[in-house]
Amino acid sequence: NSKLRHVEKDVLIPQIMRDRAKELCSDKVQAFTKCCQEAGLLMVAKCRQENTALKDCLVGYYSDPSFYEECKAEYLKQREEYRATGIKKKRQKFTPNV
Repeated sequence: NSKLRHVEKDVLIPQIMRDRAKELCSDKVQAFTKCCQEAGLLMVAKCRQENTALKDCLVGYYSDPSFYEECKAEYLKQREEYRATGIKKKRQKFTPNV
């Protein structure tokens, strides 16, 4: 049964999307983090470029229908395994095929 409840569509699948997008945008996450650490209190002014690059990367994934479908399929697989075994698995790190 692949019918999704409200909480699955609006909370659980978007959480997978956020986690995977952060992994896929990890270079931009690292650049923004490094800039913030170096800029200190001036990070709002000094790290605009890194912040924009990170937001653009993340939003690109969040708004991609095929990325949503990938994450939905991953969620349904996890749900099926949990229902069969009763054991909740930790989400593995996503590694893109390069």
